[in-house]
Amino acid sequence: MRRMLRSLALLSATTILLLVSCAMEGVPEAREGDLAAADDPTLRPRQRMVTDQIVARGVTHPALIEALHKVPRHRFVPPSQSSHAYEDRPLPIGLDQTISQPYIVAYMTQALDPGPRDKVLEIGTGSGYQAAVLAEIVREVYSIEIVPELARQAGRTLAELGYENVHVREGDGYRGWPEEAPFDGIIVTAAPRTIPKPLIDQLAMNGRLVIPVGDWYQELVVITRTPEGLVERRTIPVRFVPMTGEVTRDPSMP
Repeated sequence: MRRMLRSLALLSATTILLLVSCAMEGVPEAREGDLAAADDPTLRPRQRMVTDQIVARGVTHPALIEALHKVPRHRFVPPSQSSHAYEDRPLPIGLDQTISQPYIVAYMTQALDPGPRDKVLEIGTGSGYQAAVLAEIVREVYSIEIVPELARQAGRTLAELGYENVHVREGDGYRGWPEEAPFDGIIVTAAPRTIPKPLIDQLAMNGRLVIPVGDWYQELVVITRTPEGLVERRTIPVRFVPMTGEVTRDPSMP
């Protein structure tokens, strides 16, 4: 009888240890997540941004979703706006310019359908956030910004965050970046009244151009170069700042 009781006691102790061990298996991971969140208070707002504003609205591109989780959007807005960085709206970045709302960045990037070997041209660097998102996905990003102060600030922010595959230059994006053409994708973050021909000419075969077009009413247009010619698709209504520079002096523009 004593032997049986001793065996049961040993069995109970072993069972308890096993249960405690199983329960503790998840503790390090949970603590690691808590520490990460404590160390970076923007982590959870960024996760909610991706889940609630982007994935919930139909964005499915895996590399894009991963990039949006990584890129610290709060670093691309003025300090006065950093508490709003992960909200579903555009924010002012100074000089009458804005950073697009996260969903629009995601929608345009998914429409571009970038891949890891792609070379992409961006017209309108702005804060540099769109370039950073692309840089997480593609091989090289070439970005042009017409406002000198924004070009310099975006270049500094991207460099500080270690984006060595983003090349920012100050200038008019109307004629693109011909010495680096052709591009697998071109994304434009300012709205001309009609699409500049130099940008279309710099598209590689099967490349895509994603551009807002219009004056008071704008649509996001996706143009794909195929062996049979250009295919144009009009998608959603948008609101971007007008494209400036040479585009306003082009006689072919209405």
